[in-house]
Amino acid sequence: MTRATVIDVLYLVAATTFLIALKGLGSPRRARQGNVVAAIGMAIAVGATFFYQSTPGHSLGNIGLMMLGMVIGTVVAVPAARLVQMTAMPQLVAIFNGVGGGAAALVSITELIAQRSEGAHPAIYVSIEVLLGVLIGTVSFSGSAIAYAKLQELMTGRPVTYPAQQVINALFGVAALASMVLVVSTGNTLWLWVLLAIAAVLGVAFVLPIGGADVPVLISLLNSFTGLAVAASGFTLHSTVLIVAGTLVGASGILLTRLMSKAMGRSLANVLFSAFGSATPSATGAGGAAERPVRSGTPDDIGVLLAYAEKVAIIPGYGLAVAQAQHTVRELADELEKRGVEVFYAIHPVAGRMPGHMNVLLAEANVPYEKLLEMDEANSELSTCDVALVVGANDTVNPAAVDDSTSPIFGMPIIHADLASNVVFLKRSMRPGFAGIENELLYNPKTILLFGDAKDTLTKLVASVTAH
Repeated sequence: MTRATVIDVLYLVAATTFLIALKGLGSPRRARQGNVVAAIGMAIAVGATFFYQSTPGHSLGNIGLMMLGMVIGTVVAVPAARLVQMTAMPQLVAIFNGVGGGAAALVSITELIAQRSEGAHPAIYVSIEVLLGVLIGTVSFSGSAIAYAKLQELMTGRPVTYPAQQVINALFGVAALASMVLVVSTGNTLWLWVLLAIAAVLGVAFVLPIGGADVPVLISLLNSFTGLAVAASGFTLHSTVLIVAGTLVGASGILLTRLMSKAMGRSLANVLFSAFGSATPSATGAGGAAERPVRSGTPDDIGVLLAYAEKVAIIPGYGLAVAQAQHTVRELADELEKRGVEVFYAIHPVAGRMPGHMNVLLAEANVPYEKLLEMDEANSELSTCDVALVVGANDTVNPAAVDDSTSPIFGMPIIHADLASNVVFLKRSMRPGFAGIENELLYNPKTILLFGDAKDTLTKLVASVTAH
């Protein structure tokens, strides 16, 4: 068996592990194993690449620099992944995703320059593959950088808009396509750098008007962009494993983006171009929440209500992650179950700031997977619940999505916490949620507000339930 055959077999094994990993990632129960399988597959692919030999004169070189890059990447990535707080996980995903897109763009640029310097005249379709890698990878890189800045609060998380924004973005797109045509037709690499600059600006302009509850969809879409860029670089390098890996990431990312858009009751075009999350009169106007009466309670009052309930639904949101209260909420659930109370968690598809955020958060606290009910299943159970305990969620339980046709979130599927006999809402203040929209559930006669830090409040609830 030749070396080339062995390498192809190893690449096939790696590609197979990627498929198995995706299957595992489709379920919270198997997600950890899926990640491990994917890591093993990538290690096999990288290891096989070090023994790669192409046509004479094109053998793998610069192994020392490659090893140095891998060492630097490991030194940066391992501590970053291990030490990151759950609240910062979306930022980590965004920046790692952007780095992947940037790497794919650099590979495409390097390959094109190498071809030109050797006097080669590749076929038009080959040049287009390279240029698509540059365009998509750079858009993903700069767009992910802005997404990171929004999530890290280095800049405003709300949409940034300006007059004729969509027209200007369209002009950037046309300019990028024109630059690609000029690179192919003239062979002048100067236009390659022009394309790189335009793509970087286009990525920034693409992400700036996106904010609020659309951030999870944005992260998923940028992940898809990176996958497409990697696939394009795979065509450029004639690497089957890169083509397979990139296509899988691109396809799964766009499918997830579509599912997330559906979960929000909106089209992808509306998510990308509506500037959802801008300040609204209901969120910021005078005479709003401050003048409307609400019903508040104490931890002792709520503790009694929970202790003598028969069925309780816990509805988590991003505030649970901010307070790092996932372990405390599990302690509360355990204490209730000791008293014979049935407890489950209602998980909205876009709760948090990235797909699956709540699943990962609660898995970290060793919450049994069978207690995590998806939105439709949870909604069918809520009418039989004595208490719906909302911890850190806001937009995903907002009845305006059903009742108010003028609301920006009208039509978005929600967790129907209002179907429970009682609603307990844990909040720091009366400020609106991430989408910037006032929540009518706060003023529902069924609702009792419990103000304070979620972790501190949940700790008091555990003590109250235990005492009763």
